[in-house]
Amino acid sequence: MRAAVTGASGFIGNNLARRLLREGHEVHLILRPGYNTWRLNDLAEQVSILEVDIQDVENLNDGIKNIRPDCLFHFAAYGAYSWQTDFPQMVETNLIGTANLIQACQAAEVGAFINIGSSSEYGLKKSAPAETGHLEPNSHYAITKAAATMHCHTQDFGMHMVTLRPYSIYGPYEEPNRLIPTLLIHGLENKLPPLVNPDVARDFVYVDDMVSACLLAASPDTESNEIYNVGTGVQTSIRQIVELSIELMAISAAPEWGSMENRQWDTQCWVADSQKIQSILGWKPKVSLKDGLLKMLEWFGKNHAMKKYYGKTIEL
Repeated sequence: MRAAVTGASGFIGNNLARRLLREGHEVHLILRPGYNTWRLNDLAEQVSILEVDIQDVENLNDGIKNIRPDCLFHFAAYGAYSWQTDFPQMVETNLIGTANLIQACQAAEVGAFINIGSSSEYGLKKSAPAETGHLEPNSHYAITKAAATMHCHTQDFGMHMVTLRPYSIYGPYEEPNRLIPTLLIHGLENKLPPLVNPDVARDFVYVDDMVSACLLAASPDTESNEIYNVGTGVQTSIRQIVELSIELMAISAAPEWGSMENRQWDTQCWVADSQKIQSILGWKPKVSLKDGLLKMLEWFGKNHAMKKYYGKTIEL
């Protein structure tokens, strides 16, 4: 297919672009002006790049008409990381930008639009929420992502529309200061980073499994106007993942729990109800957390060019 990907300078979108290329698809990346290049340096000759702000409606419409993708995967977002705090920018990027993209795709008669939502749309819950569960977003980012998802599914836009709500995705090309890269980077030096409460929990999903969910969602043979959680259904505490890292890397340092402050979204219950995506799309996670950590360590070892982005002191 001819695929367009927004946000491919980011972690998950970049991994999707790489899978699409490996499978022989034609790949067009829609990137904001001044985008980060480090994930894209080795892809430049294999993809077409449209550099446009998704707030620039006229040039966005013209660009998508020129590409005429069979499917657009929408990863572009702002506010997912703790250092991204500008609420007006979240509204402009996550809600208005999504609406602009949908309008441009309608005009270009795009066949499918895969919207990447967020598990944070649910807010804090005491059990795994199903896709029909009540949304209680508890952050500015979550509010704008929930609003964007609602916009995607309030009417028939004349194309195959699916929203995926990923849980805690990790893997190659993840932001260096996220939990798992930080654990591995420190572990390679026989250290541990500052840590929050050990009982804070996440549902960790290896990025290859997330990419597989994107491709399944894009199939024209599946139902349109659907929302799917993308999670393993297995909750892992910070204590458990630190213990696993210590075991895999023979780290002798002891964890200092509470040396990092909890964030407002940290909770002891954060796990997906993934029954719907498994029963309808046939998706199941294939990579265990242990295997995922080993894959990341192997990736660190093979990709010496990534060293400068993950810390100058790492010995790969």
